[in-house]
Amino acid sequence: MSRITGLSTADVRFPTSLMLDGSDAMNPDPDYSAAYLRVDTDADDGLTGHGFVFTIGRGNDVQVAAIDALAQHLTGQDVEALLADMGGTWRSLVHDSQLRWLGPEKGVMHMAIGAAVTALWDLKAKRTGQPLWRLLAAMSPEELVDLVDFRYLSDALTRDEALAILRAAEPGRAEREAALVREGYPAYTTTPGWLGYDDEKLARLCREAVAEGFTQIKLKVGADLADDVRRLKLAREAVGPGIRIAVDANQRWDVADAIAWVTALAPFDLAWVEEPTSPDDVLGHAAISRGIAPIPVATGEHMANRVMFKQFLQADALQVLQLDATRVAGVNENIAILLLAAKFGVPVCPHAGGVGLCEAVQHIAMFDFVAVSGTREGRLIEFVDHLHEHFVTPVEVGDGRYRTPLAPGAGTEMLAASLAEYTVGAHG
Repeated sequence: MSRITGLSTADVRFPTSLMLDGSDAMNPDPDYSAAYLRVDTDADDGLTGHGFVFTIGRGNDVQVAAIDALAQHLTGQDVEALLADMGGTWRSLVHDSQLRWLGPEKGVMHMAIGAAVTALWDLKAKRTGQPLWRLLAAMSPEELVDLVDFRYLSDALTRDEALAILRAAEPGRAEREAALVREGYPAYTTTPGWLGYDDEKLARLCREAVAEGFTQIKLKVGADLADDVRRLKLAREAVGPGIRIAVDANQRWDVADAIAWVTALAPFDLAWVEEPTSPDDVLGHAAISRGIAPIPVATGEHMANRVMFKQFLQADALQVLQLDATRVAGVNENIAILLLAAKFGVPVCPHAGGVGLCEAVQHIAMFDFVAVSGTREGRLIEFVDHLHEHFVTPVEVGDGRYRTPLAPGAGTEMLAASLAEYTVGAHG
């Protein structure tokens, strides 16, 4: 038997605002950051579990403090017992009544729990010698549904319905896993589209994205309509008619503004419009969806929990679901969201970029293909080409596709040298 000996946290910040990487209509100068966690044990194998929450600078220390608050729940715990029942482990953290009060089940505390849950999954996957996606895809339907908290979901998705979805996908698992390893997973890139880039850089990066094999790019919009029209014209000319262009407003508009703005951009053949209004506004997104159809609405990266995803799906308020690796309470809750998406027949195109989000979310999408949805049709993982060099197992993307990770773990471990260079405060 081994025990958790402690949690070590770090406030890690990268000065991405200097080059305007990550700039958009709501976030003009982000410094991409990670509230980082390492779980240590007294086991002889020397393995540690790693997780994080992505932020954009100020407030990252608040997120670190929330993770630190979990130390009393995990330090001294039996590691084997925690890892053997990850559904129970998730519930023990999320259902703590005093911590839950801070949400409930949303916000800084909920995301902190997600970092801890991810770190434990990272440790579990390393102990089995498997990448996280493969560990999850090898679990039985019964084991997978045991990971999910169906409270608040049963009016839209019951345990039995989730079992039926997973059982229906079982027969083709081996073939899809082989295809995934052989072919990888489709990606789209946001690298050309940051709002702070000048026209020359935008056009150059669009051309480079096409040359690198991407069939879809994404541009940030929402600050100025005339500027957006001009930038979309440049992008369309650079990539040609056969490449899909999505746009992302990052919550900038009211409902009526969104409909009018997207209507003006529609001649550029939009793949989707992302986060057109407040991420909490279910009815607003539903109205926008009706108002701009057939252009799809994509959202989810700032959606607080599985309940919000349920409501958006019930209201047909999104047509592309963009879960995030660190916004909800970790792997377990994202499995619940995948099952909801499968129930409603909505494609999942995860949000990535940031710090380590590409590394983390690829495992969720690949598990979805093998064991839940059974398809890559209409599905892509976002890719942004920065900060991967700071991770022990960085993503590999070529010919517009994620190459399937085979290293043990969840992909969430940062290099010690990067932590040492970019940590502004460490704890534990």
